[in-house]
Amino acid sequence: MAKRVIAIQTPQQDGYMTKELLGNLIRARRTQEGLKMHDVAMLCGISIATLTNIEKAAANVRIDSILTVAQMLGIKLTFEGWDKSVVQ
Repeated sequence: MAKRVIAIQTPQQDGYMTKELLGNLIRARRTQEGLKMHDVAMLCGISIATLTNIEKAAANVRIDSILTVAQMLGIKLTFEGWDKSVVQ
């Protein structure tokens, strides 16, 4: 019998986006959709190791891989403008 995917809750964003938060958001969305890592990796054209690295916020993951996975899962990454320069 195939292993069942257990959905996890969507994490809350209380500040700036971090690689850990983005990885958790991707994992939450994948599990809420009932998708196995193998299926997402295959649909995105990446390895399971790359998807694991994205979800665990490992270093050296290509941004295009992250964006591909986010888009495939329907995660919309948006940009919020800023009020003033952070560089003084």
